[in-house]
Amino acid sequence: MSWQSWLEQQADERDEAGLTRRLLPRTAADPTTDLAGNDYLGLAGHPDVRRAAADAALAWGAGSAASRLVTGTLELHETLEQELAAYLGQPAALVLSTGYHANLAVVTALADRSCRVLSDAHIHASLVDGVRLSRARLTVVPHSDVAAVRDGLVAAREAGERTLVLAESVYSVLGDAAPLTDLAALCEEHGALLVVDEAHGLGVHGPGLVHRLGLAGLPHVVVTATLSKSLGSQGGAVLGPTGVREHLVNRARPFIFDTGLAPAPTGSALAALRLLRERPELAARVHERVRELADLLGVVPPDGAVLSIPMPSPAAAVAAQAAALDAGVRVGCFRPPSVPDGISRLRVTASAGVPDADWQRAVEVLRVVVKDHQ
Repeated sequence: MSWQSWLEQQADERDEAGLTRRLLPRTAADPTTDLAGNDYLGLAGHPDVRRAAADAALAWGAGSAASRLVTGTLELHETLEQELAAYLGQPAALVLSTGYHANLAVVTALADRSCRVLSDAHIHASLVDGVRLSRARLTVVPHSDVAAVRDGLVAAREAGERTLVLAESVYSVLGDAAPLTDLAALCEEHGALLVVDEAHGLGVHGPGLVHRLGLAGLPHVVVTATLSKSLGSQGGAVLGPTGVREHLVNRARPFIFDTGLAPAPTGSALAALRLLRERPELAARVHERVRELADLLGVVPPDGAVLSIPMPSPAAAVAAQAAALDAGVRVGCFRPPSVPDGISRLRVTASAGVPDADWQRAVEVLRVVVKDHQ
């Protein structure tokens, strides 16, 4: 079969399954109410954050111009790392170009063929890809199943394997929180390392659930985070023991061989972090809106900012998304294979940055759309 024929076959199969995805560019003055993005606290458009991005670009240039180990480490990177570490209660932080790279870096640098990885069934694709690249031995455990993790740790310890446990603080699809306290205790007992992705916890829960639960700074807990959600910018970070940071600087290929995070997103992330520290009411508004919308639509309130509303099929989810957009409200859409349980859903972000009048109008639109398409 030729490559052209194979591509056409793949496209036909996607169309038949209702799984074709298309890029939909938006304008700078998009009139729709955005409940699809990840700007949980509304900081991406905050004047202070925008100004910080512009000032950083004017001071340092459009790009960092090299990898971090050559000449691409800026004083701005170090300031952001220091303030991130202090806010999350961690000894050290390392900033990378994306949250995806942060997860790839921590897994590929810490795990290898001699390592056993216990991975929650719902972890993000970036962690999944990190495990694949590391070539570690993998055990996928049922979602948030503490007993299964315990069994895996016992087996790994008996086999003499170093063990890495992967979890998210708040899972992106169902919006539920991981049993982090139990997982951290098990990892300490069995000499394992717990890696927690705080992509959906940071900001929505202040310094994140690891910090809130008193697990920050523990030598057997490492945190990854993105700067592109609550901080409204771009980039990623790994936070934890100083020894882990130094190991990543020397061994993590997604850090070593990548150009350093550009000045503009570095500066804007730093400004957003400072606003996050000063304005805890933004997170409170997210939780209030999450509860309001969950009650109206009859779904369980999530632990994060994103509501997942089950739909009967991929086609129904796409149709509901289109109907909401026609009414001026942009929502996301989860469909297989992006969802771990195979259920198509609307993805609705309860952003603190949406003005009250626009939020109330969007809530009414969603009430009608969901009723018509479920």
